[in-house]
Amino acid sequence: MGHIGTYLVPRLVQEGHEVIAVSRGNRKPYHDTGIWRFVTPVMLDRAHEEADRAFGARIAALGADAVIDLICFNQESAEQMVGSLEGRIGHYLVCGTIWVHGHSTVVPATESLPRMPFGEYGIRKAEMEFWLLRRAHQSGFPATILHPGHIVGPGWVPLNPAGNFNPDVFRDLAAGRKLTLPNLGMETVHHVHADDVAQAFCRALACRSSSLGEAFHVVSPAALTLRGYAEAVARHFGKEASLSFLPWEDWKRAANPADAGATEDHIMHSPNSSIEKARARLGYDPRYSSLEAVFESIDWLADHGWHI
Repeated sequence: MGHIGTYLVPRLVQEGHEVIAVSRGNRKPYHDTGIWRFVTPVMLDRAHEEADRAFGARIAALGADAVIDLICFNQESAEQMVGSLEGRIGHYLVCGTIWVHGHSTVVPATESLPRMPFGEYGIRKAEMEFWLLRRAHQSGFPATILHPGHIVGPGWVPLNPAGNFNPDVFRDLAAGRKLTLPNLGMETVHHVHADDVAQAFCRALACRSSSLGEAFHVVSPAALTLRGYAEAVARHFGKEASLSFLPWEDWKRAANPADAGATEDHIMHSPNSSIEKARARLGYDPRYSSLEAVFESIDWLADHGWHI
């Protein structure tokens, strides 16, 4: 059970739904509470089942009123699901990504802006969104798409102020060591706590008539600049941030390739997304700011043996 499911499944149970949780069964929830005894687990390997064109049929056979699909990554997967579920369910809710927008133009970005995705992940998610919403508008298939930002929560390392996932960035800030950021550190990242993503799915399910055929951003109330993020993390540990800056090409040469690749993806996108549509139509009300979500995550890691 992954980041979102850890929070979503208990929320659904608490709201009175009968929940069937489909997964490969090779991970436990990050927070394994007693509420999971009320959940029916089903083990399926999506990749294997889709290769046999059987996954959609297996899901349809479960007889659900609504299907929440957290791992639909491309149009082909959506086509299989819709082909099996059409006429058999009342709501199909899918997890997208704010990266369908590509680089930021007008900020905060609204859902109505043209899609200009780049990179395989963003492009394939955008293709899935376009096809699914067109199907919803043309034939009435009951689809809703939610686009999370950089998901964070207790149990895993957040996207850091350098725009990658190297935990040493947090350690350097906590120790007061110098951190070098690309350019002037003014690119943006936009986190969201996994529980707020779960909240949004529950709100979309409850507000079916307002969510059908629509896409919604699901992020914290405000994005962070890399520089502001780094300064806030240092203050969280009682330090003043010691920052330096390098032009992108120089920064890239000095970084290890994995970190540089992740940072390049994030600063090229520099997401900054509006949640006004989700607030107005779904009543989405995130509990966490970006910094609150990150601090909860890194404090949890420190309390569970992660050296800072």
